[in-house]
Amino acid sequence: MKALLLAACLLLQPAITPARILFVGNSLTYENDLPGMVCLLARSAGRSVVCESVALPDYGLEQHWQSGGARKAIAGGRWDVVVLQQGPSALPESRRVLVDYTRRFDTDIKKAGAKTALYMVWPSRQRRGDVEAVSQSYRAAARSVGGLLLPVGDAWRSASAVAPDLPLYSADGFHPSGVGTYLAALVVYRGLFGVPAPAMPILGGTAGHAELLQRVAIEAVEPGRREPPAFARK
Repeated sequence: MKALLLAACLLLQPAITPARILFVGNSLTYENDLPGMVCLLARSAGRSVVCESVALPDYGLEQHWQSGGARKAIAGGRWDVVVLQQGPSALPESRRVLVDYTRRFDTDIKKAGAKTALYMVWPSRQRRGDVEAVSQSYRAAARSVGGLLLPVGDAWRSASAVAPDLPLYSADGFHPSGVGTYLAALVVYRGLFGVPAPAMPILGGTAGHAELLQRVAIEAVEPGRREPPAFARK
C-alpha cells in the first residue's frame, strides 16, 4: 500500500520544466562552447537546463537582425532568457549600434515571453585600455531595456589585475582560452541563476585558477545585481 501511495504521489508531482537559454553572438560565444559550459555547470548543480545558440563568425547584433536567423530562433523557442553578445563595442558608433539593436531584439524577446541579458565581452590584448569603454557600452545597452548584465569583461579586468599571467586569451590575443571561457561561464551562471557556479575542472587551468576565477566572478556580478529571472528560482 505504501509503495502504491508513493507511486501515486510521484505521478502527481509536476514535471520539472527545463530552463531554456538562447545565446546570440559570434566567435566569442562559440569558442570553447560557452553555452555548453554554462549548461554543464547548471546540470552539475542539479538544474534542468537547455542551452542553444545562434553564433556566427564576425557577426554583430546588426548582422544577426538583418539575417533573420536569430529572430526566428527567438520567436520559436519558448526561451526563458536570451543572451545577446556583440564585439567589444568600445567606440561611440559601435556603442550606438549595440544599444540600438539590443532594443530591437528586446522587443522580439519580450514578445516571446523571455528576458534579455547582455554578455559583456572584453577588448583584445593590444587594446586592453578600452576595457572601461567596453563596460560602459554594455551597461548602457542593458539599462536601455532593463535587462540582465553579465559583466564578463569586468571580471576579465579584475582577474588580470590580480594575476597578470593568467592565460585568459588564446594565442590570437582576442579569443578566450579555455580558462577565459571558464571565467565567462562562471559570470554568466552567477548572473542568470543568482548563486555561484559549482566547481569544475578547467581546460588549461589549475585548481588555484578555478578558486580565483570563482571569487572574481562573484565580485563582478555583485555590485549591480538584479534579481535573476523567475526560472532561476524554480
